Order: sequence, then C-alpha cells, then structure tokens
Amino acid sequence: MSFEMDGNADEIRKPVGSPMMKLSRIELAKLGEEHAAKLVASLGYRIVKRNFRFGKVGEIDIVAYDGDCLVFIEVKARQDHSHGTPEASIDARKQTQLKKVARMYYYVNAIQEAVCRFDVVAVDIFGKKIDIRHHKNAFY
Repeated sequence: MSFEMDGNADEIRKPVGSPMMKLSRIELAKLGEEHAAKLVASLGYRIVKRNFRFGKVGEIDIVAYDGDCLVFIEVKARQDHSHGTPEASIDARKQTQLKKVARMYYYVNAIQEAVCRFDVVAVDIFGKKIDIRHHKNAFY
C-alpha cells in the first residue's frame, strides 16, 4: 500500500531547502506505528494495546485481535535502506525477545488459552511517499 502523507506530516518533518530533514528515531517509530495501526484497523483487527512493555524484557508495538486470534505486531520503519529493509531487522534475537514479551502479555492479562501469531508491518517513508507491507505469520 502506497500513499502520500497528508499536510499534518509537515509539522513533523521540516523541509530544509529541497531535501527533507530526517526524522529522529523516536519520530520515525511513532509515525510508523501510527500508519501500521491505521492499516491493521482498516483490515478489521481490533487493537487492544499499543506499546505493551514488560520491564526490561522489551516491548510489542501493537497487540490486536484478528477474529479470535491474538496478534502481536512488530512495526519497523525506515527512511532509507542503507541498513537493509525494515523486515530484515527482525532477526532471530528480536524474534526471541518478542516471544518473551508475548508470554508476559499472556501472564499479565491472565490469558489461559488463545491462539496467537506474530505479524510484522514494515513501513518505508521516503519523502512524502509511504509504502507499507504487512506480513502475516511472519515467524513462529
């Protein structure tokens, strides 16, 4: 899915001459998560938690239900591919960390049994163009 950013994004990204300044890491993550949340909501997911953090173990960006399936969604956003695509950053170490945080989500919310899966939403933000890719069942 590709689309142009609306005028509100100009408040976040400030043009300097012709090229746009890069967003800070925090601004980029927040913007990526906003676009990902809009995407999964438009697909009918019911978002129940954003930025679920469990101590120093880690954080899951979006927790949602796709029907009866509990979905843990990791969002990765990039402004360029100099360090690879957003999807490439979800390595085995990151997957292990996300699984630990997901187990803690079950524990904290006293969920006994629920089918779950892990999705990844990759967001490329190049100037005013945004490209979003949703990977269902990205890893197990």
